[in-house]
Amino acid sequence: MLEKLAEIEAHFKRIEEQLADPEVIADLDRYAGLNKEYKDLQEIVTEYYEYKELLGNIETAREMLSEPDPEMKEMAQLELDQLEPRLAEMEEKIRILLIPKDPEDSKDVIFEIRSGTGGDEASIFAGDLYRMYSKYFEKQGWTEEVISVNEGSVGGYNKIVLEVTGRQVFGKLKFESGAHRVQRVPKTESQGRVHTSAATVVVMPKLEMDDVNIKKADLKVDTFRSSGAGGQHVNKTESGVRFTHLPTGIVAESTDGRSQIKNREIAIQRLYQKIFQTQKTQYESEQAQKRRSLVGSGDRSDKIRTYNYPQNRVTDHRINLTLYSLDKVMEGNLEEILESLQMAENAEKMKGEVMDG
Repeated sequence: MLEKLAEIEAHFKRIEEQLADPEVIADLDRYAGLNKEYKDLQEIVTEYYEYKELLGNIETAREMLSEPDPEMKEMAQLELDQLEPRLAEMEEKIRILLIPKDPEDSKDVIFEIRSGTGGDEASIFAGDLYRMYSKYFEKQGWTEEVISVNEGSVGGYNKIVLEVTGRQVFGKLKFESGAHRVQRVPKTESQGRVHTSAATVVVMPKLEMDDVNIKKADLKVDTFRSSGAGGQHVNKTESGVRFTHLPTGIVAESTDGRSQIKNREIAIQRLYQKIFQTQKTQYESEQAQKRRSLVGSGDRSDKIRTYNYPQNRVTDHRINLTLYSLDKVMEGNLEEILESLQMAENAEKMKGEVMDG
C-alpha cells in the first residue's frame, strides 16, 4: 500500500508542476483537466502525509520502549495505546480512497420522477419526493433547473424532469434510481385506510459527446410537432426532436421542453445514455469475471425503498437498512441512507479487488 501511495504522491507532484507551467495555463482545456485530477488526488495525498507521520510517531514510541528509564517506557506505551488504534482506522480509510473511482461520479445529472401505481396518491407522493430531493440538493449546495413538468390533477406530479448541477452529483444520487414505495393514508381516502402507492426515480449522468463513442456524421435529426397535453403551443410548432444513431439504429426523442433547443438537449442526452449503456454492457460482458456491485443497479422494476408513514419508518431493501426517522428523511436528510449505500458499494468493490487480485 505504501508503494502505491508513493506513486500517487509522485504523480500528484508532477501535476502540481504542470499547473504552474505558463503553456499549460494558456491551454484552458488542458489546465481544467489537470486541475480536476489534482483536486481528486488531493484528499488521498493529504491522508498519505498524515499516515506517514503516524507511522513515524509509532516507530519512535516503539524505540522508546527499549529505554532503561521506566517513566520513558510508560510514556511510550501510553502513546502507542493512543496511536495504534488510529493506524487501523487510517489504513481502512486509505483502502477505501484507493478504490478506483467511477468516472461518472463527478458528472451532473438528468433527474426524473414519475408517478407509478396508485393514481392520484402516486402523483402526490411524486411531489413529496421532489420536495425531499430539492431540500437535499439545497443542503449540498447544488443547483437544479426544472426542464419539464406534468402536474397531477389533485397535486404533485405525474412527471417532473430536472437538471442537477454541482460537485459529485451523480456519485451521490446514482443509488436513487428505481421504484420508491409509500405506505400511508392518502389525502384522497375518506375512510382512513392505509394504501400502497409508488413513484419511479431515474438518475442519468449528463454525458458529453467525448464520453460516448459517437460521430456527428452518424446522427440523423428530425423535428416534429408534439402531441398530447401541453396546450396550443406544442401543436403549432415543431418543437419535438428525434435523434437516430445510424450505425446502431438507436433512437431517442424529446417533447418535454417547450422549445426545440431544450428538446434537442434532452434528446441528445437520452441518446448518449442509450449508446453509453450499450457500450458499457458490451464492455461488462467482456469483463464478466469482474464482480459488479448490486447496489445502484437502477432497475425500475426494483422496489428499492419503502416510506411507511404510520410507523415513521423508511427501509432501503438493497442493504436492509431501516430508520425510524421518516419525518427527517422527507425534509431532505438523506445523508445516512446515501452514505450506507456508498459503504455497501465500496465493500462490494473491495471484495472484487481481492478476488481479481
